[in-house]
Amino acid sequence: MVYINTPYVPRVSFMQFTPCQSKALHLLQGNENIFLTGAAGTGKSFLLQQYLNGKCRKEYPVLASTGVAAVLVEGRTFHSFFGLGILEGGKSATVTRALRSGPLHRRIQRAKCVIVDEVSMLSGETIATAEEIARCIRGNSEPWGGLRIIIVGDFAQLPPVQPNREGKDWAFCHPVWEQSRFHSAFLQVSVRTKEPKLLNILRCVREGMVTDEVRTFFEERMVPSDPTFDGTRLFPHRSSADNYNIQRLRVLPGISKTFDTCYEGRSQYVAQLKKQCPIPEALHLKIGALVMFRKNDTSFPYTYVNGSLGIVKVMGDDCLSVRLLNGENVDVYSEEFSLLDGNGSVRARAQNFPITLAWASTIHKAQGASIDRLMVSMSGLWESGHAYVALSRARSEQGLFIEAWDEKSIFVDSVVQEFYESVQSEWECTSAKLPDKATMYPRSLSKYLQHSRSDRKRKSTIPNYLQTEALLKERHSIKNIAEKLGWKNGTIISHIERLVTEGLASDIAYLHPSPQSFMEIKKLFNIHGTEKLKPVYDELKGKYSYDELRLGRAFILQEQLQEAVPF
Repeated sequence: MVYINTPYVPRVSFMQFTPCQSKALHLLQGNENIFLTGAAGTGKSFLLQQYLNGKCRKEYPVLASTGVAAVLVEGRTFHSFFGLGILEGGKSATVTRALRSGPLHRRIQRAKCVIVDEVSMLSGETIATAEEIARCIRGNSEPWGGLRIIIVGDFAQLPPVQPNREGKDWAFCHPVWEQSRFHSAFLQVSVRTKEPKLLNILRCVREGMVTDEVRTFFEERMVPSDPTFDGTRLFPHRSSADNYNIQRLRVLPGISKTFDTCYEGRSQYVAQLKKQCPIPEALHLKIGALVMFRKNDTSFPYTYVNGSLGIVKVMGDDCLSVRLLNGENVDVYSEEFSLLDGNGSVRARAQNFPITLAWASTIHKAQGASIDRLMVSMSGLWESGHAYVALSRARSEQGLFIEAWDEKSIFVDSVVQEFYESVQSEWECTSAKLPDKATMYPRSLSKYLQHSRSDRKRKSTIPNYLQTEALLKERHSIKNIAEKLGWKNGTIISHIERLVTEGLASDIAYLHPSPQSFMEIKKLFNIHGTEKLKPVYDELKGKYSYDELRLGRAFILQEQLQEAVPF
């Protein structure tokens, strides 16, 4: 394979937005507090990414209502950022404790705008407590002390988390909502599916309406329980989903292979990450296993998203070959999931293939996913919005199958329904005054290389590992390459490993570990083999990070390849 290292100039391309996304983007680019909402699949997260392009995450921190959501958006939790803990002792005691934290003062003073994802799961009291903390720290009587707040979510989906409390403390019902003066931006055009019939059914279910059309649709999509269904079944409880996946894997012919997730960090943080990470501690696979991707594709041409399904075709130690249900084949490499503290510092890391067994999932874990083939049972659901969250994961009508349903499971809190009537009325008045076109213009190469990862992905036409190779030839450090291309250090090391195995990494000697550390690492790899990192990491008791071990392994493999070449 010959690669000519010529300067890369990105193609001229323009981002396309729906009219309501364009209008909402104009609001986001202003200075007001914003509530960005809309039905599932209308592109809330996508639009937020466009707004955040090129912005410093210290000044524009991204928070999530739960730890699971925080790991997926590579952010931190709302509670950790505002120093809320578990709100022990109530609002007054929580505020008093938080104000004693020096780091909390520094991060709130530094922030220009705070973005909060999945806001529906935060109670009004939780948001009010954070608002008072921000106001006290910034010494400003304005809402949130003058700190700009952008909140994102859909109250028609998952309700607030409120242990040991009766009734729903919806954030929009609390006085803090009106005091914050949120301007609503309501996305209404679906980008997940364009099928009018399915969209109308989803609209009815979102509003808690069981019409004759809804009944007919469900009856037409009804299928008998099928133990060999080649898609994903959604369950309300985790134990049911886990047991079903284990059962399906067990009856699949062939030998099972286990890929242990590698963790890095102090024990208490690792324990926390294990609960919040979308991937399991041990990934059990067989050839032919149905898997779901739990991250968006990070490599051109971006062939899968969170929720895409595929069949495992080849299992290697460092790479899997998966055939997507649309027929495309993709190579899958390990990815990193991180746990961040309130300051945005990484406290724990998990590394493994970004997939899970996909014969079953819980409704909560499927939120945010777009699933190709979906089996839903909508009987006995106890939470408002549960049925809507489940149904709205489907990409198409043909990919949706109903195992069971009853009308009692399809309902929406009347308070939420009334709230969205007011939101829609407000948005109609606001949007009429906003332009319905927005364009993301191309940048020069120098600005392109400095820009954020999500924007870079859309313009790259050269494979990612070859972009890394070009910068390796210029003798950039791993950290510098990661910053220039907008990736993590671990991703760059993955590229180096691939370049080594393909015989393209001839200019990496300057990255070689020190002789002492290399010999120590090499000795243990010779004992345990180079297939797995964990035995070496454990024996060294965490002396070297997983990234350092992987880099050392790359040089060991390079030595072995050079020794194998005849002269």
